Amino acid sequence: MLKQQNTNWKTKLHEIIYEADTPTGKIFDVVLLITIIASIVLVMLESVNSIDSKYHDFLNISEWVITVLFSLEYIARIITVRKPFHYIFSFYGIIDLLSTIPKYISLIFGGVHALAALRALRLLRIFRILKLARYLGASNNLVSALKASRAKILVFLFAVVIIAIILGTIMYLVEGEENGFSNIPKSVYWCIVTLTTVGFGDIAPHTPLGQFIASLIMILGYGIIAVPTGIVSAEYTAQNKPQTPKKDDVHLNTQACPNCSVEKHKDNADFCYNCGYKLHNE
Repeated sequence: MLKQQNTNWKTKLHEIIYEADTPTGKIFDVVLLITIIASIVLVMLESVNSIDSKYHDFLNISEWVITVLFSLEYIARIITVRKPFHYIFSFYGIIDLLSTIPKYISLIFGGVHALAALRALRLLRIFRILKLARYLGASNNLVSALKASRAKILVFLFAVVIIAIILGTIMYLVEGEENGFSNIPKSVYWCIVTLTTVGFGDIAPHTPLGQFIASLIMILGYGIIAVPTGIVSAEYTAQNKPQTPKKDDVHLNTQACPNCSVEKHKDNADFCYNCGYKLHNE
């Protein structure tokens, strides 16, 4: 009986923490996101000297309260799964740990607590709350398009680097040290930031020939920006061809397996598709 009670409270806590389909799970995730945002705001405010000097104690105590809450949540996530190392070394597990330890490390090394801004990565959990996982097919197509385009893009970037080196060397010869182009690496850097239309304010061509070359580089920059976009767009269009929906298509939910922590199970599934563990304890 005691073992069954112990299993029941762990099961209920697991549903609250790991699943966003239940009312309590939604409330937990919403409160968690609000707390994460509050903690990020606190870290940002503490970096402003005028605010920190007036409200340092309040900001520090508030950060510690949130850190303790995150620590309790991290421990709860570990004890409610049968295989805790699956969570600890998962993507979200590592993010949760990194967002918790900076405040503790700051007790030994000053200034490290600012790394608590890593908590912003925890906002990725909003995908679970809004059930956006069902609509990640488009992002998967984009990833596939980028992978399919990588060879073409790498060749293109290699050509851009060669162009930047050649034009940068030409600008060094045309303008010279007296106009700020003191060496070839600096001239190549100027050419790169000009190609990307960012601009390098410290130096600028002064001779008519240098200004003419700079104008060509700027115009070329707009074309260079458009080329990789066109490559990826073409691949994305190929990846994103409309597909006829199948009658047996099913929805996926946010239910997490208590044994291996895998998510995206089919609605009404009784067993985990990854490890075969029973999802519902009757």
